[in-house]
Amino acid sequence: MKSKRQIQKENTRQKILDTAYRVYMEQGFGAPTAEIAREAGVSHGSVFSHFQSLNELLECLIEGFGTSLALEIRRLAEESGSVEELLEMHLVILSRHEEFYTRLMTERSLLPKEVQYTFANTQTTIAHHFSRIFEEEINKGTIKDIPTHMLYSTWLGMIHYYLWNKDFFAPQGPVISRYSRELKDTFLTLIRC
Repeated sequence: MKSKRQIQKENTRQKILDTAYRVYMEQGFGAPTAEIAREAGVSHGSVFSHFQSLNELLECLIEGFGTSLALEIRRLAEESGSVEELLEMHLVILSRHEEFYTRLMTERSLLPKEVQYTFANTQTTIAHHFSRIFEEEINKGTIKDIPTHMLYSTWLGMIHYYLWNKDFFAPQGPVISRYSRELKDTFLTLIRC
């Protein structure tokens, strides 16, 4: 059984991560840790008593975010009966995290290499679940026999293009919810037999 102190420490750590998610989403990954501490209501030193470095904070944040996405995709892939259902649900998941995901995509190259690798590992896990559904439909003859990594890369490329250019496509609101049907329908048109 955990002590009251251990529970408090875990709660503070989670509060710092939740606050970092929000601050980075709003201000970008260049936001200072002092801002995260202030918004979390903890001392600046407290951030570094829970995370040894900024890199560790970022790795934990991105790993937690990525793991959450990967688990949702895995569940959907197991329950999904088709590529179309999986694409729809992927867009729903991304729309819930659109602002943070967009920051991650647009600022990824500015992050430390370890953090970039952490997110790349998550994308690889998600790609694996997509590949299984793609392979099933290729075998059924419902979609073209295209390498599954290219199918996934094309799908992500379409989404990322719209996110990177949000200021053109949806300057006043979320881009994924606005274009989700068009993205899904266009991709399906490209890959169906």
